[in-house]
Amino acid sequence: MCLVLGTSRFIWRLLQVFRDGITFLGCTQIEMPPLMAIEFLCRAADVLNDYFGALNEDIIKDNFVIVYELLDEMIDNGFPLTTEPSILREIINPPNVVNKALSIVTGSNSNVSDTLSRATASCIPWRTAEPKYSNNEVYVDLVEEMDAIINRDGGLLKCEIYGEVQVNSRISGFPDLTLSFTNPSVLDDVRFHPCVRFRPWESHQILSFVPPDGQFKLMSYRVRKLKSTPIYVKPQLISDGGTCRLSVLVGIRNDPGKTIDSVTVQFQLPPFILSADLTSNHGTVNILAKKTCIWSIGRIPKDKAPSMSGLLVIETGLERLHVCPSFQVGFRIMGVALSGLQIDKLDLKNAPYQFYKGFRALTRAGQFDVRS
Repeated sequence: MCLVLGTSRFIWRLLQVFRDGITFLGCTQIEMPPLMAIEFLCRAADVLNDYFGALNEDIIKDNFVIVYELLDEMIDNGFPLTTEPSILREIINPPNVVNKALSIVTGSNSNVSDTLSRATASCIPWRTAEPKYSNNEVYVDLVEEMDAIINRDGGLLKCEIYGEVQVNSRISGFPDLTLSFTNPSVLDDVRFHPCVRFRPWESHQILSFVPPDGQFKLMSYRVRKLKSTPIYVKPQLISDGGTCRLSVLVGIRNDPGKTIDSVTVQFQLPPFILSADLTSNHGTVNILAKKTCIWSIGRIPKDKAPSMSGLLVIETGLERLHVCPSFQVGFRIMGVALSGLQIDKLDLKNAPYQFYKGFRALTRAGQFDVRS
């Protein structure tokens, strides 16, 4: 989003990115590509999330000094400078118990390292100078999240996948890698790490890059050409006087070829429900505070479909439910990318040595809502 504020002397352009309840705001007086500023704001959010493990208002308040120091290193005179988390960790110490204890003992609030980062001697801004490993290896993970909305009739209102190609590179020197997919045409809205050369992707859909040292996100993407979900959830509510009969059935719709494990179904009981007695033929059912019901199914068996049923007691004076709950479904499938994206090959150009490479895939539920 871009806002333009004008006065008699200056015109300010404000750009913002909203992440995990936090608004990142950028301000500029000169004309500039808005996507460049938005990309930097997204990068800043990724760095903070990588440093602190999560991102919310309390974390920002508790680590305000580190946030200020990180932004000071990431921006130089209004221009992006150092944005790679692995290099920033060499400059600014991540928050931990040892660093907090030292700051209390020494009375210093600075987390900036006294030693100069190895990246200052490197000709590539996102990679340290000449890292050396006895075992050269690189691992590529396809991590995908499925977002879906299913109406009360079982119709699919929305189904898309947000995916990331995560790389863990531990290779000596300055390796030049190329990564290709068997079906890159399924990808939409791709976003690359700064190390990716755009021309090979634009012409041949090949990722050519010199990787940062360690773990990083090579690219992110979306896939919208999806017509079904791997599992189905069928809730049913039948009102009878002052009670309501609830039954929920969960099963495998399209067999992905791998076991679906860690399946959970969560929903919020309406405030006018006095009590609930729910049981299941597989897994456990727990009703937590604020009437949050969590059905932990675990691995879905192939011989029977898990089901949950029970009786809900409605508040006196009401004969039926006026507000039906929405069910949030979570699942995980190891070894499968539901988008159908497959890695073709990973090559190392002009390699003076052999290296080991490995590939994995994981799909999990993102915002998977079933309406009743």
